[in-house]
Amino acid sequence: MSGSKPDILWSPHHADRYVICDSELGLYRIGPVGSGETKAGALPLSVETAATLLAINSDTPYMKCVAWYPKHEPECLLAVGQANGRVVLTSLGQSHNSKCKELMGKEFVPKHARQCNTLAWNPVDSNWLAAGLDKHRADFSVLIWDISSKFSPEASVAAEKIRLSSGDTDSGLVVTKPLYELGQNDACLSLCWLPRDQKLLLAGMHRNLAIFDLRNTSQKTFVNTKAIQGVTVDPHFPDRVASFFEGQVAIWDLRKFEKPVLTLTEQPKPLTKVAWCPTRMGLLATLTRDSNIIRLYDMQHTPTPIGDETEPTIIERSVQPSNSLIGSFAWHPTSQNRMVVVSAANRAMTDFTVFERISLAWSSTTSLMWACGRHLYECAEEVGGEGTVEKDIATKMRQRAQSRYGHDTVQVWKNHLLAGGDDPQLKSLWYTLFYILYYTQSQLDLKQKQQGSKQALVYSGIKNIVKSSSGTTENRRCWSGSDRQTDVPRFHSEERSLALRLCGWINRGPDINVEPFLRSLEGEGEWERAAAVALFNLDIRRAIQILNKGASAERGDLNLNVVAMALSGYTDEKSSLWREMCSSLRLQLKNPYLCVMFAFLTSEPGTYDGVLYESSVAVTDRVAFACMFLNDAQLPRYMEKLTSEMKEVGNLEGILLTGLTKDGVDLMESYVDRTGDVQTASFCMLKGSPGEVVKDPRVQCWIENYRNLLDAWRFWHKRAEFDIHRSKLDPSSKPLAQKCIHTVY
Repeated sequence: MSGSKPDILWSPHHADRYVICDSELGLYRIGPVGSGETKAGALPLSVETAATLLAINSDTPYMKCVAWYPKHEPECLLAVGQANGRVVLTSLGQSHNSKCKELMGKEFVPKHARQCNTLAWNPVDSNWLAAGLDKHRADFSVLIWDISSKFSPEASVAAEKIRLSSGDTDSGLVVTKPLYELGQNDACLSLCWLPRDQKLLLAGMHRNLAIFDLRNTSQKTFVNTKAIQGVTVDPHFPDRVASFFEGQVAIWDLRKFEKPVLTLTEQPKPLTKVAWCPTRMGLLATLTRDSNIIRLYDMQHTPTPIGDETEPTIIERSVQPSNSLIGSFAWHPTSQNRMVVVSAANRAMTDFTVFERISLAWSSTTSLMWACGRHLYECAEEVGGEGTVEKDIATKMRQRAQSRYGHDTVQVWKNHLLAGGDDPQLKSLWYTLFYILYYTQSQLDLKQKQQGSKQALVYSGIKNIVKSSSGTTENRRCWSGSDRQTDVPRFHSEERSLALRLCGWINRGPDINVEPFLRSLEGEGEWERAAAVALFNLDIRRAIQILNKGASAERGDLNLNVVAMALSGYTDEKSSLWREMCSSLRLQLKNPYLCVMFAFLTSEPGTYDGVLYESSVAVTDRVAFACMFLNDAQLPRYMEKLTSEMKEVGNLEGILLTGLTKDGVDLMESYVDRTGDVQTASFCMLKGSPGEVVKDPRVQCWIENYRNLLDAWRFWHKRAEFDIHRSKLDPSSKPLAQKCIHTVY
């Protein structure tokens, strides 16, 4: 290797030792930085490892190739091929047993001097050493030497195995008669023994790859190719061989040796080395001349091909162990995906681990699993506990499906309880659907003349209901429990009353009676909201009563008494101190309902922006307030604006405005895009009366995705139950036809 780039050989016996082959042989031991094995002056290989020089051998000049004896004894025996064709056995001084001493300095000399290109020890019969030489017209290029004549397998050969040479050389250390001679009048550039049979030798000859069978040396199997350099067998797949020529790598299958099964992407510069990873199946590393990167080819497992032309799947990537140009590299024999790299210029060494590609798999139950090398990791969603993040929507839908969420068709509003009862948007949605279905059925029961239009009107949402409003009347009334006349005008019409019913404020009947609604809010502990609704209905005494009750309730807020006291001092004088102080201090109130109460009391008639645009107040309450206090010109504009906001953010409370119409589908689309909750979208849209809503492609997509989810979770009965539920609400949907079972031969 004099004048050429260095090479690296790992010890076949010690996983922490390797040899750098250059103008001399250097034995190194690798270990953790700062450990007892790593001596002072050790060469750093990485942040964690360093190498200590153990021995140097300068006795074999003109090195061209080196091979390490594969057996444990002699421990550190090396075969060195020289420029004159001689093969010399040498050691790095680590073993002093008798066998090693007998072999040290032994030379194997060809008839005609020419360069030795490659060496290969037989992994089974370790006394056999194959050498590949340059071409000579009167000699063979593949010589197989027996380093110890007593291990000769054939007596006839043993009789004439060792022919002593004449001259000054010690006759006992020079062997000139090889055990086998192969490849006459040819050149051999690379060699490797085939692990499936110790008698088979694969050689890269001048124009072909040849397999020699030592049981019959007169015959050989060969294939014509230019890819004859660097032949190497995949240690995990004995029938797979790699070789290269210039910048191209050929992958061969010895069972189909007529042509390469795969030719890898050609590199712009000539290749200098290819090597299979000994710890990872199907991973091949290649190095090109004057390069600082190593290219990796990951050959994936593929099904048995239908035709002979099918190529395996290859994943190609590059790694850069260091910034300097790489002279050579060698995979670690046992550490996974680890290699040592030596630079071409200053012989600096780097310990480098190729980080494995990470393969991800996400199960239908939201468990995340990934594989990295030989390790398999699983990450399951944390359930329960304080401070945990919100559950993934897939987990929520799965739990809701188990509780029969969406299937309660009698008391529809209870579906929000089946979903956990902690989502205000779902609560608003299911109450809205309950009121829509309830008042639709009421219209059908009354059998009025225009029942068809009334039914469609209920489904169309409050935005469309108020547009059709006619016969609106305006009235002014006193504060309940007070003889003072209020200057706040209120508006009334049949359509506005229907809107209030859909908001849940009032029940059926000609009178606007919010008392049942107030009692239900008190029962749920929503004292501030109940007080605000009472105040909007001009019952200030009832509002004060609710606040006092809330302050005295268990876990009640004592500050509600202060708010009640402030309310009791209400006056409608424009320049009063009460109005001035409430206008300036109301924004400091944390509860939005307390804030809008004082905004209402201090606003001018017809200008209630402080109430209408308080986003923390429920949409149902803002819509009901607007239906009571906005005139026919203001009300549609506000409804349009609020509907646009709801559709843009996908707020389910907006279904109250859009109804189960195309606008409702648009809003639901925004909601699904934001949350992925196809379950709620499917159940909600199936409640729609107009057939065109259910037939919308988006709705059908949500329904099919939800069915697929149920199948993925193996909720076969839940999916069948959903199909039955769907067929009842949407008669146009037919059950899936039973598929025929086909037999595959």
